[in-house]
Amino acid sequence: MSKDCHTVWANCLRVIKSTIGEQSYRTWFQPIVPVQLHNNVLLIQVPSTYFYEFLEEHYVEELKRAIHQELGVEGRLEYSIVVDQGNAQQKPRTLNLPTARRAAGPVTSNTAAATSLAQSAQTSSARNEAAASVRPAPAPNILRNPFEASKSIDRDYLKSQLNGTYTFENYIEGDCNRLSRSAGLAVANKPGTTSFNPLMIYGGVGLGKTHLVQAIGNHIKATNTDKFVLYVSAEKFTNQFIESLRSNQVQDFANFYLLVDILILDDVQFLSGKDKTQEMFFHIFNHLHQAGKQIVMTSDRPPRDLVGLEDRLLSRFKWGLTADLQSPDFETRMAIIQNKMQQDGIDIPPQVVEYLAHSVNTNVRELEGVLISLVAQSSLNRREIDLEMAKQALRHIIEEVEAEVNLDFIQKTCAEYFSVPLELLKAKTRKKEVVTARQVAMYFAKEHTSHSLKSIGHHFGGRDHSTVIHSVQTVSDLIDSDKSFRGTIVELRKKFAGR
Repeated sequence: MSKDCHTVWANCLRVIKSTIGEQSYRTWFQPIVPVQLHNNVLLIQVPSTYFYEFLEEHYVEELKRAIHQELGVEGRLEYSIVVDQGNAQQKPRTLNLPTARRAAGPVTSNTAAATSLAQSAQTSSARNEAAASVRPAPAPNILRNPFEASKSIDRDYLKSQLNGTYTFENYIEGDCNRLSRSAGLAVANKPGTTSFNPLMIYGGVGLGKTHLVQAIGNHIKATNTDKFVLYVSAEKFTNQFIESLRSNQVQDFANFYLLVDILILDDVQFLSGKDKTQEMFFHIFNHLHQAGKQIVMTSDRPPRDLVGLEDRLLSRFKWGLTADLQSPDFETRMAIIQNKMQQDGIDIPPQVVEYLAHSVNTNVRELEGVLISLVAQSSLNRREIDLEMAKQALRHIIEEVEAEVNLDFIQKTCAEYFSVPLELLKAKTRKKEVVTARQVAMYFAKEHTSHSLKSIGHHFGGRDHSTVIHSVQTVSDLIDSDKSFRGTIVELRKKFAGR
């Protein structure tokens, strides 16, 4: 009865599995795919050149024993190495190589493996750089962990470089981040098995990218203890790679990253212009992705706007999901401050919380920094936090809101102009003069502030956004139809123009 490649390889795996550890078996042998069996030569496909090199360095005896047992002493093994995953228009490219350590002859030096790596690297766009960057070092006794000077690779002791304070529980959800947070949670619950691989989170400075991706890592570590999660900044990745080149330990560097189950690379834009580092990350990305490992990245801009990165990398960044983080709206800023207060056990009056949320509207990091500064001032001065103290203490930190057109100023100006008490603008009264003043104030709030309709309504006695829309439309219609009313608006607009 003739054998096929799948049967032969399945039998080989049983032999190999009985001699190596379960984790090594899952990492280095489960991803292999049998391709064909011809004239006692078994062809197997491996995800990358680094994968091939690692097998040749560490498991050649196990492979030789299994092949001999299945195909006899004349049996041989060849590799089909994936050197480019391709895309929807182009099939993956592979390179077929014989095992560098044939059963028929003695174990050779690293020369054959080094030549194979150079040949596969030359199929890429950065031929010279790739050939230099993937040169294998002599076979080491210890694989180096780039984060630790010298330590045997034991996944139970590898550090993930995560900050345990970053969790989903303290990551406030709002319209500005709902898609990214939902995608991150899906990845954290089922790493490597969703269509969000890779997951790219992008946004400006201080919007919570690092918090979100580290929350993903911490959730996976808590729920999948057998997974090796690694967080690393693109800058640190680059520095590690440069050091591995300097110390002739490139293969150790690559082997370490191939052990990762979930790779989180922060600020990928810093790989720009670093061709050799991009070449290394390209191969690591290919291996991890094909092996079903999860890749999460952050950037300060979407992939289409990244410059200095190879097209083949950018195309891979688009394989999964790209989600953005935007500046938090007023309600989200309020929730962030309240959450921070709860975490730190501090009490701040509601009007101060509202003042801070309105005044600092750029990013989360600045908002938290302002809150910390306010608490420090309160502690040093031994005073309870109130609105006046907040304005005085933060005068040089936040933009001085009294010097610009804001809701308070608009409400006060309109109340004085129409001669109605300020508090009635927020009350439920339907007196004509109050309604007119309120509608005009809402109109100017929409025109001069960045508040959402919902936020404006909140500042006028908790009214909903439809009331604000009606008020703005009513004022607009009166400007067009009533000359006297149009004059009123012109006069009020002058009061705001100088602010």
